[in-house]
Amino acid sequence: MAGTTITLRLTIADPVAGVAYSLQDKANRPVEPRIAAEGPVSIDAPVTLSDDGRLTGSFVRREGATRRFVYVAIGTSAGQHASEWSRRAKIDVHDIPADLLAQARQGELLEVILPGRAKDGGPACATVRPIQAWRVV
Repeated sequence: MAGTTITLRLTIADPVAGVAYSLQDKANRPVEPRIAAEGPVSIDAPVTLSDDGRLTGSFVRREGATRRFVYVAIGTSAGQHASEWSRRAKIDVHDIPADLLAQARQGELLEVILPGRAKDGGPACATVRPIQAWRVV
């Protein structure tokens, strides 16, 4: 089944400065890590939007029949070996509204705004819920 490559932008609103963030591929390797400074960090994830609306590709993971997500690797998980942090943030993508996916299929960029910090003050991790829903930018 063919599909269209679309871009999902994951913007971390308040990352921990000095810590590395990256996408994590299906082999658990960090891809294009970047070190956070003051201010947001954005990571673009190319994914395939299939003709039937499913998201697949080298960054999309699945749980069960419908859940799809991407991982953001943080600290040592992102290849920053001297970091005190070793975390991953799971970002759900299966719940992106169909009308936004249709716009992405036409070349629009979709962005979600994510929290950067957990309650302990370190990088947000586990399943991270958006602070601003998916939108076209």
